[in-house]
Amino acid sequence: MSETPDSAVRTYIDSHCAAFLDDLAEWLRIPSVSAQPERAADVRRSADWLAAKLKETGFPTAEVWQTAGAPAVFAEWPSDDPQAPTVLVYGHHDVQPAAREDGWDSDPFEPVIRDGRLYARGAADDKGQVFFHTLGVRAHLAATGRTTPAVHLKLLIEGEEESGSPNFRTLVEQHADRLAADTVIVSDTGMWSADIPTVCTGMRGLAECEITLYGPEQDIHSGSFGGAVPNPATAAARLVAALHDEHARVAIPGFYDGVIDLTDRERELFAELPFDEEQWLRTARSTATYGEAGHTTLERIWARPTAEVNGIGGGYQGPGSKTIIPSSAMVKLSFRLVAGQDPDHIEKVVRAWAADALPTGIRHEVTFGAATRPCLTPLDHPALQSVVRAMGRAFQQPVRFTREGGSGPAADLQEVLGAPVLFLGVSIPSDGWHAPNEKVELDLLLKGVETAAYLWDDLGERRRDAD
Repeated sequence: MSETPDSAVRTYIDSHCAAFLDDLAEWLRIPSVSAQPERAADVRRSADWLAAKLKETGFPTAEVWQTAGAPAVFAEWPSDDPQAPTVLVYGHHDVQPAAREDGWDSDPFEPVIRDGRLYARGAADDKGQVFFHTLGVRAHLAATGRTTPAVHLKLLIEGEEESGSPNFRTLVEQHADRLAADTVIVSDTGMWSADIPTVCTGMRGLAECEITLYGPEQDIHSGSFGGAVPNPATAAARLVAALHDEHARVAIPGFYDGVIDLTDRERELFAELPFDEEQWLRTARSTATYGEAGHTTLERIWARPTAEVNGIGGGYQGPGSKTIIPSSAMVKLSFRLVAGQDPDHIEKVVRAWAADALPTGIRHEVTFGAATRPCLTPLDHPALQSVVRAMGRAFQQPVRFTREGGSGPAADLQEVLGAPVLFLGVSIPSDGWHAPNEKVELDLLLKGVETAAYLWDDLGERRRDAD
């Protein structure tokens, strides 16, 4: 009895699984912590290791690209079909700091398998999810009999994601011609749970600023001058109080300009997920939910823009009292942005809002940091449907949809390359990204391999059908 394409993929994965995990463990032993300057040589060693392994996998091109910070890895494997679509896979090879004394049960850079789980820093975030593409493309070739992938396959694996990707956009702009793609696949996300496979369809953007308020040229006596001159700490408190209205909507004029609202279908799909709000509150270490009226908790964290106070201060902070009017105060704000919002516009309206809200006699400065744009893929996008079909084949059950409440560099790829961004990740919340005892479930990791094996053929077939 001959094998089906799916069984051929699974047979190949099973027979090469041990070698795949050995290689992954070797990579995980490299402590590529981008946030620690003393680990710079290890980050470079991680990039060199990956480039060599991609060459060994079969990629004709595998290069280390130096940036002003840590190096990235670029690889390319052209299809022998000139009409094949081009797909760029994004991930990162740097990891968060980790030490045994942080609470790890074993050395974070000495991988260990326990109860079907691989424990090591980077096992899920993000080396494991990058590396499953190496076995995935080989399984794709073995099952289809091809000598090249069904898509023009490219990889860009950066080395500074855990440090905020400070040089990533510049890197993409400098190499935009070589990175050009019809579709971007980001393998740096996760699923809802081990038994509910999901595909993420979007990530929020981020803008953040610090507003410094100045009053008297020095701290002055509150008895002699209080009630007669403006107080910058009071002005800061009033500014924060004016940030939201009574319905928890952001009250900055123009803030919601361009927002793409959830469709009824998207709201229905979110509602289908088995969300346990009490459990979520325990994870959040909170006793109550709060947010924009008219939206569920999942809608608020995935698909609605927010304004948060990250810090507020001014005046005397020591023990006892000091009866002064302080000379200055400050507020730190961050804004999570959704599809349709422009960070440059947000900066403009925040500056105007602050200027209008502050009283005469209070000078202020607004300083914005680098922004991240939101990204969103429509549910009916053909490439998204390919990801859904491939994951459904691997998991042998329906695939549902989520979004990510956080932000990442994926939007830079979407904006610079002009390609839709799709997310393919198999990590689950219990994997403990950035925490002690980070791990990846081995059966889910291999489902990621299987999904990637199916995806390239599906994307290639859809292009041929369209032509």
